Amino acid sequence: MTELLTAAQMRAIEQAAIASGEVTGLELMERAGRGVVEAIFEEWPELADTPVREGAEGPDRSDSGNRRAVVLCGPGNNGGDGFVVARLLHERGWHVDVFLYGDPDKLPADARTNYEQWRELGEVSQLTVSAIEGVQMRPALLVDAMFGTGLSRAIPLELAHVYHQVKKMELGPRHPWLMPFHTVAIDCASGFDCDSGKFLLPEPPIETGDEEIDLQAYWNWWENDASKRLIHPDLTVVFHRKKVGFCLTETKGATKIVDIGLGEEDHHAAHLIRPRLPDRLIQLDFENTSKRPSRTWPGNDLKKHSLKSAHKYENGHALVLSGAGGQTGAARLAARGALRIGAGLVTLGVPPAAQREAAAQLTAIMLKRVGDAEALTEALQDKRVNALCLGPALGLERAKALVCAALDAGLEARPTVLDADGLSAFEDDPGALFEMLHENCVLTPHGGEFARLFPDISEKLNALPTQGPAYSKVDATREAARRAGCVVLFKGADTVIADPEGCCSINSAYYERAAPWLATAGSGDVLAGFITGLLARGFAPMQAAETAAWLHVECARKFGPGLIAEDLPEQLPAVFRDLGL
Repeated sequence: MTELLTAAQMRAIEQAAIASGEVTGLELMERAGRGVVEAIFEEWPELADTPVREGAEGPDRSDSGNRRAVVLCGPGNNGGDGFVVARLLHERGWHVDVFLYGDPDKLPADARTNYEQWRELGEVSQLTVSAIEGVQMRPALLVDAMFGTGLSRAIPLELAHVYHQVKKMELGPRHPWLMPFHTVAIDCASGFDCDSGKFLLPEPPIETGDEEIDLQAYWNWWENDASKRLIHPDLTVVFHRKKVGFCLTETKGATKIVDIGLGEEDHHAAHLIRPRLPDRLIQLDFENTSKRPSRTWPGNDLKKHSLKSAHKYENGHALVLSGAGGQTGAARLAARGALRIGAGLVTLGVPPAAQREAAAQLTAIMLKRVGDAEALTEALQDKRVNALCLGPALGLERAKALVCAALDAGLEARPTVLDADGLSAFEDDPGALFEMLHENCVLTPHGGEFARLFPDISEKLNALPTQGPAYSKVDATREAARRAGCVVLFKGADTVIADPEGCCSINSAYYERAAPWLATAGSGDVLAGFITGLLARGFAPMQAAETAAWLHVECARKFGPGLIAEDLPEQLPAVFRDLGL
């Protein structure tokens, strides 16, 4: 499990370390620059291995060829990191062209010091289109040290034109003796908002005659023009901890995290430490099994709620409600997921007309007639039923009545998963649903269902991001969970899970955890079943949602391409074995 930071939290950690006297700002900048250079040569060893001709006065840079670099420095401390990188490359025999956007006299003190150190070695040109055009030879390396995590607004359009000229440099004529053109970003690509995973957009240059922007026209402009003027790095070097935005989108190229000496376990008040505080944000990433924290490795949660050998009812009894005839498949997928993940018993509640259809498909899953709200109320008199799943293909009218019955204040507040139709049924009156929900509920909307339940939050999430920190999926999910008063799991490749107190996790299926074949009919129903089964076993709602989301992706990765929803539950035994269970 990886702890994530916002840009503000990262700045606070650095400032706290400096204020404590443990390190100076200059030392942090030097460590950052060295970390970037080391990351570059780890990513592309051929750049480090290239021989340099030695002259009488040191490395000969008159014909550096594939040891040429361009470093673009911005007006803040990110630019200071860039000056360190330029100096260190120069010390290794590289020819480095350095460009600065802004006034050197206005640089922060530490960045100014590194600017002066570089000026003793080489020139600094103002960053303009004509200056970039003046670069004599195509470099092997471009370093983007313009704007880091502190960016709060879109890059100016004139700077975007400079980037466009840089792109022309990248696409310029290739010569066999030149190394490939590599692009590196320090902290993040310029224009990228590290809190939301969005690129901050320049104000739209569109005159519509109306007060409202023509969004489609603007997006067309952005896709066809402005985005092509941004630098998309082949490598992004991140310091200390991964930032939230990198888990909410899949950026181009690789990402490396560099330790700059702020500690393995942060002890600064600004950092988010265990026990989980409301503003703590984590990524559900359990890949490094050699460092399994006591709380965060999923195997520990599963062992804590280990299957009891005494009686099946001690492992929980889940009730999954089904749709009408011809619509039982989604609920059967959810029920299978609940059973495979360890619920002692799973019962499928079906309307009488669908009983034969369902019975023909079930073996280990039990069957019960639940035709309407009255029948559900009667079924819930059985106190051994300790977890419910409502929604998959229930039908909107039927779903609304059944959800109201399941959440009846007169009944025991059983852990309940609401998905699909169980959410959309309340599109016209979300408030009515929120009044019935209790703290043991888990809502699992995808984007469309989320917009139907939380239209105002969805509108903020989809607004054009022109200033940072932009409103993110994390912000949206936290706000939704507070409003609903229960756990919300907002599905997607960047699944975000939050509880009403603000605790939040991201289950990011990007990069090495990508599982695009999860985009198949019924996979969300299986996820609802996974959560329900874990709730039946005694997991707390947040814990159940986090663990189920992670296992869901692991099952998809275990199977690989060609996956269909029925395959997901059948991968659980192998995944459990990999966890040592």
